[in-house]
Amino acid sequence: MTENSENPVTGVIAEPERPLPANDSRMGWVSDVVAEMLRRMDIPYIAMVPGSSYRGLQDSLVNYLGNTRPQMLVCLHEEHAVAIAHGYAKVTEKPMAAAVHANVGLMHATMGVFNAWCERLPLLLLGATGPVNSVRRRAWIDWIHTARDQASMIRGFTKWDAQLASVEDSLEALARARKITSQKPMGPVYVVFDVALQETALERDPVLPDLARYRPAPDPATPAESLAEAVRLLRGAARPVILAGRVSRAVDDWDRRVRLAEALGARVITDLKLSAAFPQNHPLHGGPAAYRLSEADARIVREADVILSLDWLDLGGTLNQAFGDTVVSARVISATLDDQLTNGETFDHHALPPVDLAIQATPDTVTAALLPELSRGSRKNYDRVPLPVAAIPESGKFGLRALAGAVVRVSANRNVALIRLPLGWPAQFTKIEHPLDHLGYDGGAGVGSGPGIAVGAALALAGSGRLPVAIIGDGDYVMGASALWTAAHYKIPLLVVIANNRSYYNDEAHQETMARNRGRPIANRWIGQRLDDPPIDLSGLAQSMGLEALPQIEDAADLVSGLEAAFARVASGASCVLDVRVTPGYETTVAG
Repeated sequence: MTENSENPVTGVIAEPERPLPANDSRMGWVSDVVAEMLRRMDIPYIAMVPGSSYRGLQDSLVNYLGNTRPQMLVCLHEEHAVAIAHGYAKVTEKPMAAAVHANVGLMHATMGVFNAWCERLPLLLLGATGPVNSVRRRAWIDWIHTARDQASMIRGFTKWDAQLASVEDSLEALARARKITSQKPMGPVYVVFDVALQETALERDPVLPDLARYRPAPDPATPAESLAEAVRLLRGAARPVILAGRVSRAVDDWDRRVRLAEALGARVITDLKLSAAFPQNHPLHGGPAAYRLSEADARIVREADVILSLDWLDLGGTLNQAFGDTVVSARVISATLDDQLTNGETFDHHALPPVDLAIQATPDTVTAALLPELSRGSRKNYDRVPLPVAAIPESGKFGLRALAGAVVRVSANRNVALIRLPLGWPAQFTKIEHPLDHLGYDGGAGVGSGPGIAVGAALALAGSGRLPVAIIGDGDYVMGASALWTAAHYKIPLLVVIANNRSYYNDEAHQETMARNRGRPIANRWIGQRLDDPPIDLSGLAQSMGLEALPQIEDAADLVSGLEAAFARVASGASCVLDVRVTPGYETTVAG
């Protein structure tokens, strides 16, 4: 996604694994066919940890394709490989590939797949199994790395999977995988190749499918009757509210959402767990985006007479929080395709919401259909609201509020993409005026995804005119830090700011809740939660993997200058880590 070709950050990443030319580059093996299909599918990268189960495919990527389109990205953990593909999709809304080795690699990767599933993002996950034909298995290793139904481990949070038995089967499966992962509602797909099949010589040249004939279906149109009813409800609304949820990164869609809200005079609520959906500095925006509904926003929802949900995350839970035991008084319009992914294994479909008008279409399609019907006549001009300024102490210790203030100050004359913000972040001090200003959380709400997603998003942003910045907690950093080696290795410009409170602080808050509820000592909440004694050398960890580590910031007096130096290094093309010591505590309530 390109915004400004004059950006000093290059859009071409390094190719440190450039292969020697092969003596024979003809298509001669089944794995060559798979590699050729990946190129024709326009898969730009494959993030992977090497594995013998797909050694045939790796050879084809290198010696048949020359390690370009797709280019392999070596990772240090399978979960990071998937997280990188996830981060890439957060920016582009297009799939890249991740490859994981046999059943053991898939076990490592499962959390990353779940994250992409919960965010409804495309992902082409490639896997392999030991020879399905038992007589071809090597002693010990091929037996423990062969599974009868390998995909069963992730079937509850993938859209589709296939384990392949022939070259023809492989061609069809890849064409189907590309279509299914990209068709909305999007989600991961998993394709498994038998190691023996990959290493089978071709008897004849296969007929490759014309992928133009296997494209994803266009987004479904808004049904005419549903559109008419939605227009009637919204025209008659005195206090309409728009819940802007999982929407696209496209600027045109962003502009249409703004114009629809202005045409209706509707208040708009957004969610910090999701990518930017509406400008926070717009006077129609509700309270600051947060990880859970604030009381001020709950009041806006309670007072609404019509609610338009644009694929809002957990609509049922939000209405339950706002209305409690009382009946939802507003008429509710829900534009989403998400019911198509509801299954019996995971509960990411959340609480069942009361809906008066369900529209089976994407939120952006519905917005585009509504706008011409509701924007006729004079349009009120809405002046943007100045961003509040967070005070930064002259010296001494500081928390997330001061860090947020410094980030805003340093970002003032720069085009920054905030890939990740930590729990408890005060979003009221954060510029969110464009769909790439903020990319949301990770979907599954675990720990350790931040670094990998940051690398993938930075990869997609290279050459876009935006400085990729991820602000993550120290627990998230330590668990996923080895993902950053891939950024250093391929020279992907990226800044990771560690909001280092030396604790798994979210669980300190939970332990405080337990202590209060049970009348026990609150002072003990830190036990089993702190990341100290000895302190972890977060900067040293980054340096050991080839990233630049700027001087640690402990005093507020150094906060702005330290961030200025870090931003400048990333603008010059560096991969950097900045350890910022913040006092424990949250500025906002989080979901847990």
